[in-house]
Amino acid sequence: MAKSGLVGQVEVRVVSIGALAAHPLWEERAPVRAGHATTTLIRAGKRNILVDPGLPGAVIAARLGERSGLKAEEITDVFLTSFKPETCRGVSAFERAAWWVSAPEREGVGVPLVRRLQEAAEAGDEELKSALEVDVAVLHRCQPAPDRLAPGVDLFPMPGVTPGLTGLLVAKARSTVLVCGDAVATVEHLERGMVLPGCFDVGQAQESFREAVEIADELVLGRDNWVVNPMAGRADRAGGVGGLMIGDDED
Repeated sequence: MAKSGLVGQVEVRVVSIGALAAHPLWEERAPVRAGHATTTLIRAGKRNILVDPGLPGAVIAARLGERSGLKAEEITDVFLTSFKPETCRGVSAFERAAWWVSAPEREGVGVPLVRRLQEAAEAGDEELKSALEVDVAVLHRCQPAPDRLAPGVDLFPMPGVTPGLTGLLVAKARSTVLVCGDAVATVEHLERGMVLPGCFDVGQAQESFREAVEIADELVLGRDNWVVNPMAGRADRAGGVGGLMIGDDED
């Protein structure tokens, strides 16, 4: 069951639990479901921040109403932890909101995206060209996010899975909650100390994983629910975290 909680004066609520199209730690090697990111709502004062609207717009707007009572037009900000279809599929349902992504992600994804669009145009692939034009338009609409989105809601860079993947760190006096995105994908990845296959930079992804489990008391996983961090308070910087060695799941 999706979980919610108060973090200081900030409310954090899971709107929709995500899923991997193929879960490699379930021995799935090809897509068996539609992949989509976990969507999280952060309410901080007058700001209603929706993180990673990965389901289609009408679906995520309905889930938002079911989980919070808010309407799509009441969302003030949409934040993407990374820029991929699984995180931004429903973003167009929130036209009144400001759309944010980290500057490194925007730059790291933008150049190859424009290059692919040019190649599709040169090849005469109209279907691919149209799809990429939509992606370029969404990315263009996304602004580089400031270091702090709202009081108590700070960007937490977690590069590796993508060039500029960035989580959100919500803090209170005695505990922290980290919205991880795909840097920590599922409970199985957390328990086994694994990052996703196909990372932009595996070494960076492993380091981001380490930092996540070292800093946060609770984690909102990129394709799973909100969990208490089993490694909290057990960091061992000499070799893994709390005795857990961090690797990738391609082995």
